Amino acid sequence: MVTTEASRPTLLLVHGAWHGPWCWEKLESALVVDGWTTRTVELPSAVRPEAPTTEPLPGIHEDARAVLETLEDIEGPVVVVGHSYGGIPVTQAIADAPNVSHAIYLAAYQLDVDESLFGFHGAPEPEEPKGVIPPLENSDKELYADVSEEETVRAVRQLVPQSARSFSERVTKAGWRTTPSTYIICEQDEALPPQAQEKLAARANGIHRLKSSHSPFLSMPAELAALLANISLGEAG
Repeated sequence: MVTTEASRPTLLLVHGAWHGPWCWEKLESALVVDGWTTRTVELPSAVRPEAPTTEPLPGIHEDARAVLETLEDIEGPVVVVGHSYGGIPVTQAIADAPNVSHAIYLAAYQLDVDESLFGFHGAPEPEEPKGVIPPLENSDKELYADVSEEETVRAVRQLVPQSARSFSERVTKAGWRTTPSTYIICEQDEALPPQAQEKLAARANGIHRLKSSHSPFLSMPAELAALLANISLGEAG
């Protein structure tokens, strides 16, 4: 299929917990070289040092609003890519975004209505969650097992605390029920086990697999870019 840049959807990249738009830089470079337009969003639940610390801290609904506001600023069709926790606000936001043609869940939480991240894992949901959850003590191994040592050190230094509320709040709208979706399973993931990803992926319209750990945008950006392009031009086309 021959496509022009003008006919391609924009790719909106939504980061996961503890991260920020910085994590997409290598992937964006690979996509832009191939003629794609990309956008990112900064989720407020990843609490940066300069952010207000008054309770309640941002949760999934503030994150979904940030995603939706970015979508409203994009002309033409959009394919939204959510990584890990980022799949939750993506699910919530795309229910109200008519310009989203496809959602791609990258080792992400493709939750249904009335589910939370904690609940999916069988963990208790605090009634009034407060405070933050610091980055994992072994982030280098769990998040970046197949990433170069230099890149891992750089990534770990940029991680920030995540609001506990974002892991406890439940989804109220499941946009993937009305918007086509594809799930990318990361088969060597040590953060979100592949068995859990298989369960989540069963909700998607299509499934692909990468032999990567949790962060293929850092370990294999060219391969991930090619897969996103194929999905966006094929399954999302």
